[in-house]
Amino acid sequence: MQTRHVSPVLIGRAPQLAELHRGLDRARAGEPSAHLIGGEAGVGKTRLVEEFTARAEESGVLTAVGGCVELGADGLPFAPVSAALRSLHRRLGDELPAAAPPGAGLSALLPELGEGAEAHRPGDAGDRARLFEAGARLLENLAADRPLVVVLEDLHWSDRSTRELLDYLHRSVREAGLMLVATYRTDDIHRRHPLRPFLAELERSRTVHRIDLPRLTADEVTEQMAGITGERPTPGQARTVFERSGGNPFFVEELTGCCSGRGMNESLRDLLLVRVEQLVDTTQEVLRLLAVGGSTVGHGLLAAVAGLPEPELHAALREAVGGHLLVADEETDAYRFRHALMREAVADDLLPGERMRINRRYAEALERAPQLVPSDQHAARLAGYWYHAGVPDRALPAVLDAADRARRRHAHAEQLRLLERALELWDAAPEEVRTGLRPVGPVWAYPPREGASADQVDLLAEATMAGMLSEQMDVARRMSKRALRLLADSDPLRTAWFLMQRSRMFEGVVRGPDRELLGRARELLEGLPPSVVHAQVLALDAAQRTDDDHTPESLAVAEHAVDVARELGAESTELYARLTLAGARTGVGEGTSAVAEMRAVLDRVVRRGDTDLLGRTLNNLIATLGLLGRFGEAAETAERGRELALRFGLEKIAHTWLATNHAAVLIEVGRWPEAEEMLREVNRVDPDLRTGLMGMVLEARLALLRGRVGDAHAMVTDIEARAGREIDRSGEAAFAPQYLLPLTELRVALAAAEGDLPRVRTLFEERTADLAMPFYQAVAHQLVLTAAAAEADGRGNPASAAGAAEARARIVAGSAAISRTEPMWAAFAGLTGVLLARAVGEDTPDDWERVARALEPMGTPHRLAEVRIRWAESLLSAGGSTERERAVGLLAAARTTAVDLGARPLTDRVDRLTAAARLVLPGEGPAGDAPTDGGEGDAAAGSATPADRAAAFGLTARERDVLALVAAGRTNRQIAGELFIAPKTASVHVSNILAKLEVGGRGEAAALAHRLRLVEPAEGAGTS
Repeated sequence: MQTRHVSPVLIGRAPQLAELHRGLDRARAGEPSAHLIGGEAGVGKTRLVEEFTARAEESGVLTAVGGCVELGADGLPFAPVSAALRSLHRRLGDELPAAAPPGAGLSALLPELGEGAEAHRPGDAGDRARLFEAGARLLENLAADRPLVVVLEDLHWSDRSTRELLDYLHRSVREAGLMLVATYRTDDIHRRHPLRPFLAELERSRTVHRIDLPRLTADEVTEQMAGITGERPTPGQARTVFERSGGNPFFVEELTGCCSGRGMNESLRDLLLVRVEQLVDTTQEVLRLLAVGGSTVGHGLLAAVAGLPEPELHAALREAVGGHLLVADEETDAYRFRHALMREAVADDLLPGERMRINRRYAEALERAPQLVPSDQHAARLAGYWYHAGVPDRALPAVLDAADRARRRHAHAEQLRLLERALELWDAAPEEVRTGLRPVGPVWAYPPREGASADQVDLLAEATMAGMLSEQMDVARRMSKRALRLLADSDPLRTAWFLMQRSRMFEGVVRGPDRELLGRARELLEGLPPSVVHAQVLALDAAQRTDDDHTPESLAVAEHAVDVARELGAESTELYARLTLAGARTGVGEGTSAVAEMRAVLDRVVRRGDTDLLGRTLNNLIATLGLLGRFGEAAETAERGRELALRFGLEKIAHTWLATNHAAVLIEVGRWPEAEEMLREVNRVDPDLRTGLMGMVLEARLALLRGRVGDAHAMVTDIEARAGREIDRSGEAAFAPQYLLPLTELRVALAAAEGDLPRVRTLFEERTADLAMPFYQAVAHQLVLTAAAAEADGRGNPASAAGAAEARARIVAGSAAISRTEPMWAAFAGLTGVLLARAVGEDTPDDWERVARALEPMGTPHRLAEVRIRWAESLLSAGGSTERERAVGLLAAARTTAVDLGARPLTDRVDRLTAAARLVLPGEGPAGDAPTDGGEGDAAAGSATPADRAAAFGLTARERDVLALVAAGRTNRQIAGELFIAPKTASVHVSNILAKLEVGGRGEAAALAHRLRLVEPAEGAGTS
């Protein structure tokens, strides 16, 4: 008669169950969510999930459970997702594949849905993106009509591909009743565990809910013991079990069921093994086999390994299941230990030789009968068993086969781990085994070697690509460096290939090493017959040259790359090079034809389904349209481009690079709220430094445009902290110009907003060498414009006079170095010239009118409003009623734009100018019956409050108080007495007020305050 070890009632988990059911209610309302259940081993995560899914199923909810398989470094990509989909397939039949999007290729997740998935292009990360998108759409479709709960257990054993897919699912499924639940052991998540940063990032999302399972209290332990034994324990027994178990439910079960809480001095491991040792020998042997076989072992595989007569095996299993040591899964006909701690204790009790022999038995059984495990698990399990059996001659081919299958499933992180294991086994495997291995699998442009056996360099080539595709650049660099040491220039073609890959690892933010590496690769290829490697090297060299220079040689390299790729039939490389060539031609005044070529490349890329090139093509096209000032077209293209990227499964690119470029365009066309929402989306995805940097720069720029100078300052500090060592305090950086120039422009704009003109000049001078860089004309013009505007606004400030001439000369030289071939660039150059003329008082209304007319077709409302304000200032300086009338119209238009945009600095500037010039804008008039002087300034600020009107002059709240007393005729000493401040402080406030109002004395300030109604009359005001 078996002793019950499990309480039939779930104890102490009411709050956690309630939280899960709240998530289920959200799913019923069509709102997806994810729940992370964390707790130490034995605390009851699986029991909680079982209770929740059982109740959910009773209410008509569709549920699926999949567990991560513990196979260590051997990797079993997507194991829990595959298990969950397999469960759904058994229950739903044809409904499951029918819910998949057309051409989904979901066999990489569930082989039963088709033939094994093969990557279209080995270097194409897009196939993986398509797979993730297809998985998301499948679950979304299944959850469209009824809630779907997908549980992924034991996330601490998860492979990287599973974690990335889980992250993708929770971010991309937006309007469906999908509830994701994942469990993990908190005590297994050490500081360097790969799950730790993943969980930290997930928890930042508002749709992710964390559930912590604490240990049970003393009262709850007593209830659990009562549930197990059927009678309430004595206080002494309950206290002993509670103290020994620490409130861990699994330990409570073991202590209660095995020892009843008496005389327990064994270690935990011994305590767990007590029940095993009480079983018959056959059952103990079966448990040992299961402990080595993995976290789950099917009945067929276990029978093949055990070699026992079926009745004897069934008797052993029945005893283990009845004793609550094993759990049988009726759906999969598989067995697992009821708790992983028990499995670990049994496995740890094995001798090393015993463990190796059992692994060999598993490997031999799988070789004889591959059908004993699901097809997606066979290669990885076989590789793991042979490796742990210590048989290198069998392990090496098996590990390489598993690596290839991981590649076919786009599980590049797992492929890399397996290849690292193969490299570890290489020297231990016999020579005849190594020479009999197949050539390296297809790798992006890797030189084919027909008839040759694979060598260690081939493995390193695969590992290099796997590292790059899984974004483990440190590993990729290590692998490629090791290969170059082995080659030692003995094979120029393969050496050039590795140098090219190393140059790609530096692509993006950091400049320098990539050009040197590609130069060496080109030297090695000289004199060799043309190959795809030649085309790739030329294409990459052309792309990197356009970042640094724009000489006839760089254009020639791009053209040569197109010709070579076309001749070799390497269409993907040809398209890449054509895109580079179009971008380069933008800088020589061929913008229209360049855009047409980019659109032609985009059309071909879409028809080919070349997702690896799609993101780059869309980014370059949108950026080029923006650089040319074709903002409306750029915004429309960005919108369609993001939809296209999402359709092809490029979720991350759509929400990072494309979203950032889209936001930049939206800022220019005045759609600021949309841009802000898009930038928040970029931050939610947590992109790398490059997209993060650009997104933060754009956010800070928006803050400045809205007048939030303090926020912008904090953001710049944030940017510098994030960039770390690559950006020092002086602004020097190892960044490419497309990142550094916008950052410097932001710093210059911030310094100007803070009134720090010397800082503006210093920052601009540091970047003058980068202004002539090709393809960055628009951002270079932007930097020049910002510096010129600061000089114009600093006119007349004695503190800015020193060095002003030199600063203007630098700006003139910088502007002259930038191309003006496109209409927007010419308009920017003209605006720079007029701003510099303004800085010395030589601008005219005609100059500003000419600039405004050039900017009007660009569709940039904020920049046009700025120009109209400066035009109005110039008209007012000229004097005359006609000029004043024209100025009123310009200021009214500018103020309307500023209010619509929420551009407070522009609004304040208009208000200060209208107040100082005693102008009445359309829609404004005298306020009530306030006294006037009959002059033209009677309605200076319309119906605004005194605080609003005073703020237009930059007066603080305290200065308004002082001005009210000045207007009432108070002396400084009287002001000090009434406001409880020192007379000297009052004197300082009065001086500041006179300067801000631009008046010569207290009487004039009082008159202006009355005339413009800048203050309310002071209480008890009278004459002194």
